[in-house]
Amino acid sequence: MATTADIRKGFAFTVEGKLYLVVDFQHVKPGKGGAFVRTKVRNLENNNVVEITFNSGKSLDEIRLERNPYQYLYKE
Repeated sequence: MATTADIRKGFAFTVEGKLYLVVDFQHVKPGKGGAFVRTKVRNLENNNVVEITFNSGKSLDEIRLERNPYQYLYKE
């Protein structure tokens, strides 16, 4: 489990069963009320970019992404 303090560019997480990758984030501390994190994230299933706002301290389910080189054994 990760919190909103762990959010950085390239951070991958899941919310409501959907996989997201952080493209941009901003930690906001308004004069009134609590702090929050405004994120611009890419949905990894359909490649859409959406904005999601989290209250500070919210728990997120972090996921690990790996990129592996592959070599195909057939000609195109």
